[in-house]
Amino acid sequence: MNYLAHLLLSGPDPDWQLGGLLGDFVKGPLKGERPQAIEDGMRLHRRIDLLSDRHPAYLEALHRLGPQWRRLGGIALDIWFDHLLAKQWQNWHPQSLETFTRNCWSNFHRRRQWIPDNAQAFIQRAEQFKLLPGYREVDVIQRTLERVGMRLRRPQPLADILPLLLADNEALEQDFQRVFTDLSQQAELFRQQTFRQ
Repeated sequence: MNYLAHLLLSGPDPDWQLGGLLGDFVKGPLKGERPQAIEDGMRLHRRIDLLSDRHPAYLEALHRLGPQWRRLGGIALDIWFDHLLAKQWQNWHPQSLETFTRNCWSNFHRRRQWIPDNAQAFIQRAEQFKLLPGYREVDVIQRTLERVGMRLRRPQPLADILPLLLADNEALEQDFQRVFTDLSQQAELFRQQTFRQ
């Protein structure tokens, strides 16, 4: 899953949402260097990644992209799933996508002390360019794929996968629905179990 999915799956708590975002920027063991709720959100992020990477519908989607995308297809698929989530946002959350992301950035500014520089830079860029609402647009996804491909250890033309994603979109929408429905349930269960502990 990518940024938008992790923010939504983190639930309504701003600390958990920040943890959901930071899971992409902070690696290694969690040692209590941040408030408990932020680290719980980071743990949930890691759990979601593990579950999605093993989900049958996710694996089917990757398989359909073909063997040439075996190594990088997952990166592109996560970004495409954020595109599908953005397009169907009203099915998953009562607030508009613009309001939801605006609230996230505002809450994160108040938690600035817990955010590493690389995540700060992302938040600033995402807020300035309205990146996550922009995920509805295919051209924004193309630019995102291009940027991500250039940041890989060995730069790759990741945007070359876009015609495959567009051609397979109907099946990918069904895959996304299955994956995200299951992840939403698992994320809710994880949050409930954590709160009870």
